[in-house]
Amino acid sequence: MIDEMKTDIDYAAVAEMFKDIGISGSPVAIKFAKNEEGIPVGVPETDEAARHCQMVTLAKNEGRIMYARADKHQCMGGAWALGLKELTTTLKSGEFYFKLGKFNSWAACMRTIDSVPHVHPPATEEVSTYATVYAPLEKTPFDPHVVVILAQPFVMLKIAQAILYKTGGRVESNMAGIQSVCADACAYPYMTGKVNYSLGCDGSRKFSGIDDELMVMGIPGELIKDVADALPIVTGAAGSKK
Repeated sequence: MIDEMKTDIDYAAVAEMFKDIGISGSPVAIKFAKNEEGIPVGVPETDEAARHCQMVTLAKNEGRIMYARADKHQCMGGAWALGLKELTTTLKSGEFYFKLGKFNSWAACMRTIDSVPHVHPPATEEVSTYATVYAPLEKTPFDPHVVVILAQPFVMLKIAQAILYKTGGRVESNMAGIQSVCADACAYPYMTGKVNYSLGCDGSRKFSGIDDELMVMGIPGELIKDVADALPIVTGAAGSKK
């Protein structure tokens, strides 16, 4: 069975609403394909191995549409967070981040890894994602499970207001300063159905060229149209900083 959503959304129009408020590049549509049949017809596999965050920026900045199976994912932590690979021994033990100087002890590393959002595999399978699929939202040939946004803090403020426009409440952030584009912006929204903000991480900024002034967020595909529809309302509201 092909893993598809039931939507009828003009994604080009949705993308334009986000661009109108000044996000960086295009919103990026992400799909977690469960099997080979889940790859949209006509979408090519990426030619070269890369990190997930690099593939996101290729879609954001260059308009690339592609998919990547596990062997095309260079970052082990990212591939694990996305459900493509099992967690390596050095990551599970805390050794990896401890040697990078990120934490004071292996115990602190283990606590952090244990709390990193990731796509959980079914009990009968070793991994749960066959491939990740990428496209700029305005050109996406598939319904995204998650849409990744990069923007400056003020733009993120407007998006937060749009998120809360109908229901009110609070927007929460779940992050640890590591694995921002994979775990924070993709795995967490996919697994919880909740929007998530992240300050980014050293890896995504170093390897993917994400500018220091940009924040990262992920919006579940089911919510993207409601958020987009509210953007012109909150940005045009009385008292909104222009």
